[in-house]
Amino acid sequence: MKRTISACLLGVLFATALHAQEPAYRARVDELASGMEDRVIAWRRDFHEHPELGNRETRTATIIAEHLRSLGMEVQTDVAKTGVVGILKGGAPGPVVALRADMDGLPVTETTDLPFASRVRTEYNGEEVGVMHACGHDAHMAMLMGAAEVLSTMKADIRGTVKFIFQPAEEGAPVGEEGGAKLMVAEGVLKHPDADVIFGLHINSQIEVGKIGYRPGGTMASVNDMKITINGKSAHGADPWSSVDPIVVAAQVINNLQPIISRNLNVTRNPGVVTIGAIHGGNRSNIIPSTVEMLGTIRALSAADEQLIVNRVKQVVTKTAESAGAEAEVLIPFSMRYPVTYNDPELTEKMLPSLKQTAGEANVFLREAVTGAEDFSFFQEEIPGLYFFLGGMPKGQDPEAAPSHHTPGFYLDESGFLLGVRALSNITLDYLAQE
Repeated sequence: MKRTISACLLGVLFATALHAQEPAYRARVDELASGMEDRVIAWRRDFHEHPELGNRETRTATIIAEHLRSLGMEVQTDVAKTGVVGILKGGAPGPVVALRADMDGLPVTETTDLPFASRVRTEYNGEEVGVMHACGHDAHMAMLMGAAEVLSTMKADIRGTVKFIFQPAEEGAPVGEEGGAKLMVAEGVLKHPDADVIFGLHINSQIEVGKIGYRPGGTMASVNDMKITINGKSAHGADPWSSVDPIVVAAQVINNLQPIISRNLNVTRNPGVVTIGAIHGGNRSNIIPSTVEMLGTIRALSAADEQLIVNRVKQVVTKTAESAGAEAEVLIPFSMRYPVTYNDPELTEKMLPSLKQTAGEANVFLREAVTGAEDFSFFQEEIPGLYFFLGGMPKGQDPEAAPSHHTPGFYLDESGFLLGVRALSNITLDYLAQE
């Protein structure tokens, strides 16, 4: 009992001492971050005007690596194709914190009238496409570069090490290639030195600037893409009784998949999604084809729900086809899978005061889980992680009217970037101080 009381007392004294120290380094972070806000915005605009697709971020990587080297860091390049890692060793030994930003643009043709709008065009999966930072990765990189400069300036006062991870191909590697966080983990990005925790943020065009959203546990969904092939028997369209019509079977499959969510998943705990996004079969009005192919996506917010949905999709598709005399092949995942983006509850609770003190308690809110996916989840499978959301929508705008992510009109209010730099810097310093 005496040991327990002593331990508790030491904890209170440490927390009190930490709180007393906070204003000093927070004021320093604010000063440094404010002084480089214009440069962060300039970096973002440059990245936005010159976007590159996943595993092709060579110009982007060069700019990042040069900046990190200028700060005196040990820099690793060509990590997981085009990734960059900077290692900042503090003035004294301590834990290792990893910070991550994603680098790739999307095959989207920009329609904004910004003076730094992208006019880049390239080839993607055999087609000519526009390229755009339509998800905010340009801002993520710029803010992490800003945090890297803030923290390197305060290097002597840091007890521990910070790893700055700039990750390619978050949106998925090109067909036939590996990439993204999964490949970074496989190549040992969290090792040498071994990271204890990882933090990341995602700017959001439908959250007002100045605000931060968070959620412990499952905050973004797992994703499995799928390919379903229905093999039937071809016939003349005038003689459907001579066929095993895969188009009719495909229609039945689509209808039969929907009750998986409403009848098999406990929707009081977590939502889930089964969507068919593409269907291809036949080429004439009077020919019943022999084969139909469908592409779709599965989303879940827990590993158990993910497995339940995957198993049921396979069962429903194959049994529906069999009942019509057809055969079905189900590939899940077909080309990609991301786990649930899972914020470690203990780490989230521990770092929540840091976010509140940085943004103001009234500006930090518990947000609902979303069924979008993030490959930051691969890092969180290895070590505890916290992934939070930063406001990028102009004040007073209707979130429903704001252009969403992955669309040609995607827009960010650059006044929100300063909070991102401060949040990344403070959450790192606060974690190291607590440990």
